[in-house]
Amino acid sequence: MEEVREATRTVYRDHLIALMRRDPRVICVDSDTGLFSGVDFGSTMDRYVNLGIAEHTMMGVAAGMAASGWRPYVNTFATFATTRALEALQINIAYNALPVRIMATHSGVSAGHLGPTHHALNDLAVTRTLPAMTVVVPADGPSTIALLDAVVDLPGPVYVRLGRGPTPHIPGAAAPVLGELQALRTEYDVVLVACGPRPVLAALDAADALARYGIGAGVLHAHTVKPFDRAGLLAVTERARLVVTVEEHWLAGGLGAVVTETLCDSVPRPVLRIGLPDAFVSIVGDHDEILTAYGLTAESVANRVRRTLAGPHAASADQQQRGGPNG
Repeated sequence: MEEVREATRTVYRDHLIALMRRDPRVICVDSDTGLFSGVDFGSTMDRYVNLGIAEHTMMGVAAGMAASGWRPYVNTFATFATTRALEALQINIAYNALPVRIMATHSGVSAGHLGPTHHALNDLAVTRTLPAMTVVVPADGPSTIALLDAVVDLPGPVYVRLGRGPTPHIPGAAAPVLGELQALRTEYDVVLVACGPRPVLAALDAADALARYGIGAGVLHAHTVKPFDRAGLLAVTERARLVVTVEEHWLAGGLGAVVTETLCDSVPRPVLRIGLPDAFVSIVGDHDEILTAYGLTAESVANRVRRTLAGPHAASADQQQRGGPNG
């Protein structure tokens, strides 16, 4: 059977068109992303509003629409949603707990060919600190649809982090449940917690690689970063030797921070955080090229886990490699 590969942003787009036909409250607010070029809106065309490259304005307009009974889905790149438009996102939308869906594409370094101005490496840190905000990160096409259906009637704002390029479906995965960690592997000597399409795939392949060394690695799909499943994490980490987070995000403030904060409050465990180091990405290039250079691959994840488990000397050597490419 041929492998199905889909970009979470295009799965969302097609699902939104169907949702607009079912629900007259839903309105699509675009910022000239190009995502909807050539799309047949049919009878819902009057509910497609393109405001151009004006992300801050778009958030304010969406807030007004939501306050008037609409359910706006605003579309922009993740970095622009959480930097250029942050004031409006915080004050107009989050402060008023309005039901705006912020659909953030080109997450992480998926727009690596455009350079650091288009990287989104702090968006989870920003959005998860905003009161009333729900933050979700689907890992494939089916989980995108399931999570979109789960948030459609939530009363407050939702930030949805979407990928740019096509990735395969997560093998054997059931539909995720909003707010609950999804167990994709259930050996818990080591626990790998990941979010986003490529990190989840890397964690799954790393778990398979670790199994060949006799290391049982569980994999948790952390599709809901906020509200985070505290009980679910504690249930599987209480007997783990090591907890590992894998994310396409700077180490500060993202999934790794959520996990370590949760564990520190309850059941402290050694945590290895794998993500982008505290520096702007020095490479302008293909998405996979950047992820490989910065160690966000299955091979690198498995090797870092093995070195960390081997003890302080190996872990110290690993720490020295984390400052840049090829870590």
